[in-house]
Amino acid sequence: MDYMKKSKKVLLTIFALLVALFHLIPFYILITTALKERGDFSSKWIFPKKWSFENFLEAWETANLGNAFFNTSFITLFSALLLILIGSMAAYPLARRQTRLNKFVFMLIIAIMVIPPLAALVPLYQLVVDIGMMNTRLIAIFNNVAAYLPLTIFLYAGFIRSTIPKELEEAARIDGASTLGIFFKIVFPLLKPVTASILIISCVYIWNDYQFAIFFLQSEEVKTITVALSGFFGENANKMNLVAAAAIMAVLPMVILFLLLQKHFVKGLSSGSVKG
Repeated sequence: MDYMKKSKKVLLTIFALLVALFHLIPFYILITTALKERGDFSSKWIFPKKWSFENFLEAWETANLGNAFFNTSFITLFSALLLILIGSMAAYPLARRQTRLNKFVFMLIIAIMVIPPLAALVPLYQLVVDIGMMNTRLIAIFNNVAAYLPLTIFLYAGFIRSTIPKELEEAARIDGASTLGIFFKIVFPLLKPVTASILIISCVYIWNDYQFAIFFLQSEEVKTITVALSGFFGENANKMNLVAAAAIMAVLPMVILFLLLQKHFVKGLSSGSVKG
């Protein structure tokens, strides 16, 4: 029996390694391509003998990535902060007060999650034009918060309901603490795991957003990294070393974010953050 368990564990480990290797292949090709000198047509599977780090500097300047990184970072940061603040505060009463109204609101939030964001693109575009907020970072932040707030509330409510004991709040209430005081001093500090999960999920989606950015952020001053890369690729399709270098720089911040928060991310998922 022990032999069967060990064999199963070994097979699962090998399978997991093969899946990981399969997903790492595109990044390997991206790195080898980005390090090639111009005119180097050697196989994409082999690292170039001479590495050309100038590709990164040239891609940064040619694609105007500095401005795109600032816009994307600004939008992602403030969108994530608003999602965490509004989402956690909205989820707390939904998780703790099981009234008919709260149950209806929670079910409505789940129903909204099923609707694809692109379904609202046409009326949303008309609204943005009418209120004169085209080509502004603010409309991108509002759109991201509206798009990912239902998921944020769902995750926070599930985590609070299944992980944080009510006795902590009841003891604080007996000591005279207010509802806001209980939330910010007791509940919110315990939400670190699910907050890390929400940060990773929301930041990755917002950072990589293209479908809304291409419509609402067309001006050069407010272009995000995805829109800038799309134009850069179209203009430099024959210079794949520069395109690959730009792509690596674009994906690196989210890789670093995940590496920093992965421990909390795993804990947040395993502690009930996705339970209803």
